[in-house]
This record gives sequence, structure tokens and C-alpha cells, in this order.
Amino acid sequence: MTIRSMRRLLLVAAVLGLCAASRSAAALSVFAATKGLQDPHQVQARPALIARLRNADLAICTGAELEIGWLPVLQRSAGNGAVQPGARGFLAAAELIALKEVPTRLDRADGDVHPAGNPHIQTDPRNIALVGKALTQRLIDLDARNAEHYRARAADFEQRWTAAIARWQTQAAPLKGLAVAVEHRSWVYLLDWLGLREVGAVEPKPGIPPSSGYLAQLVTELPRKETRMILYAAYEDPRPAQSVAGRINVPAVALPFTVGGTDAAKDLFGLFDDTVTRLLEAMHAGRS
Repeated sequence: MTIRSMRRLLLVAAVLGLCAASRSAAALSVFAATKGLQDPHQVQARPALIARLRNADLAICTGAELEIGWLPVLQRSAGNGAVQPGARGFLAAAELIALKEVPTRLDRADGDVHPAGNPHIQTDPRNIALVGKALTQRLIDLDARNAEHYRARAADFEQRWTAAIARWQTQAAPLKGLAVAVEHRSWVYLLDWLGLREVGAVEPKPGIPPSSGYLAQLVTELPRKETRMILYAAYEDPRPAQSVAGRINVPAVALPFTVGGTDAAKDLFGLFDDTVTRLLEAMHAGRS
């Protein structure tokens, strides 16, 4: 089988930074459709992205309808059958993960709820390990000539990633059990991994801006729940989280959310190094 452009392009369609195995493979060129400080829900289906997808052999996205507002438009416009849903050249990462917060009903009154479940799986490094294995196998399926290279690079990544997860968990052990609030419900997988407790959200419902009355209610309730910090993604407007945090005298913590979200989050390892560091700094700041 001849792969038309596998030596030139892999389109990464989402925010995951799940191209670790592919970026380390010299046979590939990798293009990310989103940036670290970009809302993954809101991406323009620009002609440049269409051209990239038209020539791609593999597209990877988060899935679970995170990119529903723009990726299907790109796929239709590109007219590349190799990267359409169901094709070997299309990989939706969320299909590999047991998703959390799967709704029991779908009602617009509940806000911008994702029907398949919470798609923000990249905040738990254990999920990245699972998707990395599937990505390696997909690369092998598409480019069998380089199979041993992909396996070797993936084994190296897995060894380093497993050691890093153990290190992060040890460093983050003091965070276990802490009560936190969030701006948007982006952090369910991170909180589950580290044992943090979500006790409130600045958004009353996903995607719904808070009213002044709702914020006043939060200011009353969050101290009673011993909230230690308020988390928000670096790409989000910091003002709502900072406003509430200032009124209850706890830190508002900007987390990178994905690769490129902060200066320190230059790659997957930096992403979680910086995330754990920022959480620990906020915990200590909240005690002072």
C-alpha cells in the first residue's frame, strides 16, 4: 500500500497534544489546527485548515462532539475520504476513554452540555497514555514500513511517561481532598486523577455566564465548603474567577489546559509539570 503523504503530514485537529508518538517519528510532519490559548469549541474553518486536511493521511481529534462546530465543516470541505469518520485515517480520542459526566437527559436549559460526556480528557495523563497506544497502532496500520520505528519511539515515550506520572502523583499528594471551585467544568478528569473535590462552578451551567445574584450566592457558599482555590483555563476570561476568588480571599489559578497554554507547557511533560506546580503554589499561598 502506498501512503500518499504520510511522510509529510499528520493533522492534529484538537487540543490534546496527543501527537507525542507521531512528533517523535521522523517520517511525519505534524500540524495542529488549534493553539494553546484558543478555545477548542470555537475554531474558524479557515481555507488554510481545509488545505491541510485535504492532504492529510491521518486526523486526530478529541471527539465527544468537542469539535462539532468546526471539524465536520473542514472534513466536508476538504473532500478527503481518508480522514472522514469511520476511515482508518481518522482517530477520535474520546472513543478510547470511559467518559465522565454523561448526561441522563438532553435539554438546552441545562446549558452547553456534551451529549457523549465531558470531552476534556487531556487533563488526566493516564488518558494520554491510552490514546498514545492507539495512535501508535494507527500509525503502524497506515505506514507499515516504519512499524518498528513507531514501536521503538512509543516504547521510549511510554517508559518516560509512566515515570513522570508516578513523579507527579507523589508531588501532588498534598492536594488530595482539597476543595476547589472551577470556572468551567473542564477539570473533572484532572480532579479525579489528583483526588481534588469540586465544590462549585463560576458558570451556573456550562457555557452560561453567571448573574450577579448567582455570584453573590457563590461568595456565600464557597467559604462554607472550605474552598481553597478557583481554577480556570489559561484561554478563558480570567475576570469571573478572579472576581469571586478576590471576594472570598483564595487564589484564582490559571492552568495551561493543553500544550502551549502557558510558557512552561511547551510539551506534554511541561503541561503536567506546570499544572502540578501551579496547584501546589496556590495551595501554599492559600495557607499564608
